[in-house]
This record gives sequence, C-alpha cells and structure tokens, in this order.
Amino acid sequence: MDLRKRIAIDLGTTSVLVYSRTKGVLLNEPSVVAVDRFSNKIIAVGKEAKEMLGRTPGHIVAVRPLKDGVITNYDSTEKMLKYYIKNAIGNSLIKPNVIICVPSGATQVQKRAVKQAGIKAGANDVHLIEEPLAAAIGAGIEIGDSKGNVIIDIGGGTTDIAVISRGGIVVSESLKIAGDSCDEAIIDYIRKTKNVIIGEKTAEKIKLSVGSIESDKDKFVAKGRNLYTGLPEEVYMTREDIDRALYEVIEEIANACKKIISKTPPELVSDLYENGAILAGGGALIHGMREKIQEKIKISVYIADNPVSAVVRGTGKSLNWINKLDRIENSQLEMTRRIVEKKEILRRR
Repeated sequence: MDLRKRIAIDLGTTSVLVYSRTKGVLLNEPSVVAVDRFSNKIIAVGKEAKEMLGRTPGHIVAVRPLKDGVITNYDSTEKMLKYYIKNAIGNSLIKPNVIICVPSGATQVQKRAVKQAGIKAGANDVHLIEEPLAAAIGAGIEIGDSKGNVIIDIGGGTTDIAVISRGGIVVSESLKIAGDSCDEAIIDYIRKTKNVIIGEKTAEKIKLSVGSIESDKDKFVAKGRNLYTGLPEEVYMTREDIDRALYEVIEEIANACKKIISKTPPELVSDLYENGAILAGGGALIHGMREKIQEKIKISVYIADNPVSAVVRGTGKSLNWINKLDRIENSQLEMTRRIVEKKEILRRR
C-alpha cells in the first residue's frame, strides 16, 4: 500500500493553488516571495509577501517568480514550492507525489524546469498536465468523449484556448495576455485619461471590485500620484471606465478564440456548436468577457462553476492517473532502451 500523499498544484503567475484528494483546495495564495538579499533567506511567502510589493527596504526584495505562466526566477520558485508543499503535507517524513499544471505553450525546457523545481522543493515524483486539459476536467467536461469541446482558461499570466477530443488537445493557442494584462490596461487608462499613476495592487483591486461580474459596486476610489504635480490624488473609476480600459485586452482574447475555432476540423465544429464553450480561470469573471467571446465565435459560452479553482480541481482529479502515467513513462523508457540495444547489436555486426 502506497502511503505517499498526492497533491496537485496550480502553479500560476499570480496565485498558487494546492489541492488534496481528501481535503479539496488546501491553499490559495499569491505567487509572491519576499527574500532577504544579505542572507538569501525567505522573509515571507504568499499574502504576506504580496503586501510587501513596492514597500520594502533595499535589502528585502518581493518578487513574482513566474511570468506568463513560466518560471523566470528558479530559486524563488523552488523556495515558494517548498513552503507550499510543506504546508500541504504537514510534518510528514514521506515525500509526496505531485502533479503540476503548465501552459499548453510551454517548451520542453520550461517543463523540465518545473519538474526540477518540484523535486528540489521536496516532492518524490513530479508529473505535469497541460492547463487546458486540467481546466476541462475541473469544469466537468468528459475529456475522453469523442465529441469535441472547447475550453478557454484565462489565468493571471496566460490565456490557454484548446479544442479537446478523445482525451487530447486537437488545436490550441497559449496567449501571454490575461489577468495581469487587464491590470496593466487599467494603469495605462488612468494615466492617460486622469493623469494619475497607480500601482499594480490598486489596479487589481479596481478590477476585482468594479470590473468583476460578481461585484455589485458601481465605482471605486483609487489613490495615486498626480503625473504633473507629483502629489497624492484620488480618482473615481466607474464600470464604464473599466469597460473602456479593458476593451482591447478582451478583444484580443476573443479574436484568439475565433482563430482557434477557424482551425478546428469541421466535424468537431459541429460538436462545439452543440456543446458550447467553457470559460475557466479568474479572467472568466471579468465583466464583458463572456459576451464578447460569444459574439466573436458565434457559439454559446458558459462560465465554469467556481472558475478560479477549476484548473487545480481538474489537476487534483488527474491524481488518480499518476500510476498510469508511471507505467506509460516506464514502458516508453523500456522501448527506447530496447531500440538502443538493437542498434548497438547491429553496429557491432
């Protein structure tokens, strides 16, 4: 009997979610690490570290170790994973098996970096699953079905769009435009229209409080620095302002969805028309996103239940396949070994 715990990790650009089969979502923390430059020790991880962004003295650096869904700061990613894995398994001496989701556009080098970071962070074994597949499983789609389904996963750093059939990805696109791009668009809009500079955290608060379909607020008071006087100033942001600020970002994501549909085989397109498209990820909650995508692709678009945790829930469900993944990997290695042996025998002859 295998006593190892199995945990799933959604290693996102803006947040990290950790899932256990027995307890569900264990952690949902920002992917931010605060490090002391002198001692190279972690000062804070997650929410506490996020509070330090832009507010630390010179020797303490608060960084986001991932950008556009891939690792940009390997050491910080390793330390962050170590912290979250330890929190998830407690004081257990047995290393857990971990499955981590990665963007569909990640290269083999980027995937290897995620695996190595997981192993060094304290995992016994690390498996990877592509985000669109994980999002589809988490949204309740039967991915093994021969009928086609389209999943649009709008995360913090990347938007993954994929048509799935028979348990695999038929066509996919990974955009480096997502939730973080919305924050940048809000910052640019306020700077251009109101001559006020605001920070990333303030922009995110505006997006969540006024630009989200779950919010009932009509306006938000943002505090920033006047571009000309250099003095503090308050500006009011309404839902109409947010719609104008995010127009280009939403338009670009919708156009990418349209491009994927145009690449899809005709037989599968008829399935998509029947089944509709599923929106997952935090970006699914942005006001106007669903309507704009639906208008572009001419297919009904639905938002997944609890879209923020859809990816990690799907990754968690795939924990049941870890043994199968092991067998597949082992059989592939065995096949490669036999081929190499045969070539060596032929060479010696």
